[in-house]
Amino acid sequence: MAKKKASKQKKMDTRVNFTPMVDMMMLLITFFMLCTTLSKPQAMSLIMPSNDENMQKEDKSVSKASYTVTLYLGADDKLYYVEGLIDPETPDILKETTWGKDGVRKLLIEHITEDGFSPVAKVMMAKKKLDKQKAELGDKMKKEDYDKALSDIRNGKNVDGEEIQTLTVVIKPTDLSTYNNMVQALDEMLVCSIGKYVIDKINEDDEKLLTAKGVKYVNEQ
Repeated sequence: MAKKKASKQKKMDTRVNFTPMVDMMMLLITFFMLCTTLSKPQAMSLIMPSNDENMQKEDKSVSKASYTVTLYLGADDKLYYVEGLIDPETPDILKETTWGKDGVRKLLIEHITEDGFSPVAKVMMAKKKLDKQKAELGDKMKKEDYDKALSDIRNGKNVDGEEIQTLTVVIKPTDLSTYNNMVQALDEMLVCSIGKYVIDKINEDDEKLLTAKGVKYVNEQ
């Protein structure tokens, strides 16, 4: 009796050729590169204090006392402020607040000047009207026209058709504050549409005031 031949199974090639996928991936990358709108970098303007030694002290602070708020960036994310002039002999003028809408933002918006109104609230209301106008006009309002109008509003030149004195904020970071604290302070200037603010150093009067209030501002050695 003849023996049956053993059946041989044909082996299948299970490898997948991914070579065509390379061309597809390159096409997809090219497509997304051409069709994606890249975000434009945004620059925040800073108003730095003058280093001119010939400038008089009165010229560096042209704002009225009631139109000035000084922020001290302290240790452990703490934030202190003074409304008006700095008087180291009166430590109670230094008060503490918090970051965010219920802290420093609320403070700036609700700050009332000697003229009986809140300049920040008026500026923010005017900006809101400008934004509404821009939304209604769409492309009819050019970006440069919007930026010019917004700059005028922040500087008090065209706030509801009148010129007002805007609030001046002096930001003074201490040696114990962090970079994130500075970013938070600048964000609040942008949110509150404050166009007049300076970043200044701690001076002798500030040191006396902080010491009298028991606020740490330098590393103890």
